[in-house]
Amino acid sequence: MAPERKKEFRTDSGIEIPLFLENGQGEEPGKFPYTRGVYRTMYRTRFWTMRQYAGFATAEETNRRYRYLLEQGTTGLSVAFDLPTQIGYDSDDVIAEGEVGKVGVAIDTLEDMEVLFDGIPLQDISTSMTINATASILLAMYVALAQKQGADIASLRGTVQNDILKEYIARGTYIFPPAPSMRMVTNLFEWCAANLPSWNTISISGYHIREAGADAAQELAFTISNGIAYVEAAMDAGLDVDDFAPRLSFFFNSHNNFFEEIAKFRTARKMWAKIMKERFGAKNPKSMMMRFHVQTAGSTLTSRQIDNNIVRVTLQALAAVLGGCQSLHTNSRDEALALPTEESVRIALRTQQIIAYESGVADSADPIGGSGLVEYLTDKLEEKANTYIEEIDAMGGAVKAIEQGYMQHHIAQSSYRYQKEIERKEKVVVGENMFVVDEEHHQDMLRIDEAVRDRQVKKLRRIKEKRDNDRVQAVLETLRKVATGEENIFPFILEAVKAYATIGEISGTLRDVWGEFKG
Repeated sequence: MAPERKKEFRTDSGIEIPLFLENGQGEEPGKFPYTRGVYRTMYRTRFWTMRQYAGFATAEETNRRYRYLLEQGTTGLSVAFDLPTQIGYDSDDVIAEGEVGKVGVAIDTLEDMEVLFDGIPLQDISTSMTINATASILLAMYVALAQKQGADIASLRGTVQNDILKEYIARGTYIFPPAPSMRMVTNLFEWCAANLPSWNTISISGYHIREAGADAAQELAFTISNGIAYVEAAMDAGLDVDDFAPRLSFFFNSHNNFFEEIAKFRTARKMWAKIMKERFGAKNPKSMMMRFHVQTAGSTLTSRQIDNNIVRVTLQALAAVLGGCQSLHTNSRDEALALPTEESVRIALRTQQIIAYESGVADSADPIGGSGLVEYLTDKLEEKANTYIEEIDAMGGAVKAIEQGYMQHHIAQSSYRYQKEIERKEKVVVGENMFVVDEEHHQDMLRIDEAVRDRQVKKLRRIKEKRDNDRVQAVLETLRKVATGEENIFPFILEAVKAYATIGEISGTLRDVWGEFKG
């Protein structure tokens, strides 16, 4: 066991803080079913990874933001990609016009990845990449760059989101139909198990399900149902559950209802541990441990009185920490208006640091365990979530439920109900439907230069001129042949990336074979 952060943990009055207190149910942190946390000492050993999600314009500009965040004390980088990158189009494609660099960084080739992490040794940091349909391509670029840096890729740490099912449910950045998409997911599981043992091969995401309007119980149920589908797909592909399950990770939203959110995180661990042990026969305790990242709720941020968002984010972040997250991103106050400024990002990071270093909440494992309300909500959320999961199972699992619109229907109903409650002022949103004030238009916003696309296209043209185009055509033709069979496709994507094939060329090759999903 790693040493604890301090020799002793005491309050300001000198009162000794116990590692944990009984919760009345005989459960301890670090023991099955992990309701109270996946590690016995939790944040006494080390704090959660403090990430700040960032990416905009070009790789050069985003690299400067990463360097700034590292200087400010962030302990993990989290990459946001622009929409063309997410759906497999190059920056010079007509469909990319107006979107290059807007909601994330534009990545067309390995050279962009090289620039993105210029001066940042990949072996020394933990990187999360929010990418799904093109997850294999972006991870291949990351691996290729690490090899060029001389890193031992077996020691690389981080996460690739790689959760395509929630794209069909809530977000929409899919490319291929479900079957080949699931093949890419499980192929990545298999390759990473052999080559990237410390890498989290998927971040099964409830975040976007919640942002689309789901309530806490639905976020739990639909996310866990998707997790079940991924485990089943991997086992159907011949993988042993204990070979890949320890590297599964999850991604949740932290919303406004403070105690319900804490209970939700505890419930998620409890449910997943039981499912992995009882349903899938996992033997390795790490296969039963749900490790998760949390992001505060973007959908709760308001464009009016934006400083109020600092308070919202603080409460949401505190709920995530009391719920036992492994990493955390705190949204910035101005994100309802634009991508965040450096000042806003710094405040968001400082929020995590103040919780960690000043509040004392990280000095005991599961400090809120035993609270009558939290334990009650934990049990009730488990009941509600299991009811949804039973219905999904009866339909044939998550993929069938998605195809029949089951999850989408329930999310739409929940979203409508929530919005009507706000309109009727049954739910108060401070500064929006109550306590409204007149305020001036915000001037200090981060704005993306419209010339970003021109710069990116020029770079892409230069890369295509200097690369070995015969090699590119050869690797793409090989990729096409592999896509028609059953061989693991990831090594061939890696070869294409190393030849500086573009994300659009690789995705286009696979589109030719598999077609596109029309939702």
